[in-house]
Amino acid sequence: MNNVQCLSHTKWDCKFHVVWIPKCRRKMLYGQLRKNLGEVFHDLARQKESRVLEGHLQSDHVHMLISIPPKYAVSQVVGYMKGKSAIHIARTYLGQRKNYSGMSFWARGYFVSTVGADEEVMRAYIREQEQEDHRVEQLQLFR
Repeated sequence: MNNVQCLSHTKWDCKFHVVWIPKCRRKMLYGQLRKNLGEVFHDLARQKESRVLEGHLQSDHVHMLISIPPKYAVSQVVGYMKGKSAIHIARTYLGQRKNYSGMSFWARGYFVSTVGADEEVMRAYIREQEQEDHRVEQLQLFR
C-alpha cells in the first residue's frame, strides 16, 4: 500500500495495462520514431496527471503500464495520448503542417486491463514481450 497517491479528497492506486496498434498493424515504430515517441507518451501522460510506469514500443504495437487518477476515464487518457501523438508524428516525421481530417496513425480502439497486486508480473511481461514475439516468429518459420 506504499504506492498510494493522493488527490485533494481521494487516495488511489489505479494502474492499467494498455496496448494499441498502428493502423493496419504496419511495422512503423522503428528507429528515430521509436526513440522519441517514448518521451512524447511520458509528456502527454503528465498533461493528464498520469504516469507511464513501464512502456515498450514494438515494431507493430505499444505496451504501456500507466497510472491514471480516478478523476479521468481510461478512455479519455488513452484517446488523448493516441490523438496527440498522431499529430506529433504527422508534423515531425511526415512533414504535415496541419493534421487534415482522415489522417490517422493509430488504429481505432485499444486493449486495457486493470493491474492489481501483480504489478511486478505485468512489468516483467511488458519488458520481455519483444523477446517472446521474436521467439514465436522463429517457431512459425518451421511450419
